[in-house]
Amino acid sequence: MAGGFRRGNRRRTPKLEARGELESVEREGPFKEWLGMPDLYRYHIVVDGEAYSYQTEDAELPVQVGDKVVFRYKETKAGKWVDRNSLGKAIDPADYQ
Repeated sequence: MAGGFRRGNRRRTPKLEARGELESVEREGPFKEWLGMPDLYRYHIVVDGEAYSYQTEDAELPVQVGDKVVFRYKETKAGKWVDRNSLGKAIDPADYQ
């Protein structure tokens, strides 16, 4: 089936977005999920007092503690999971004037 087409008339729930100051980062891993898959690292991050989990193949995050960050996430029974490749520094246009 071609990409972009969905079955049924179900509305997709919009992605949740968060932004704030990165307060702490803890890394677990590397984990081997199955043979042939690259190593995965799990990060437990705290942004403005809220805890999130982030899973990626990168051994280092593109952000550091103290940075203003923005990302998309979803809430599950296991907690709040950041979408892959959505974590980045928040850019304030006033800084570039």
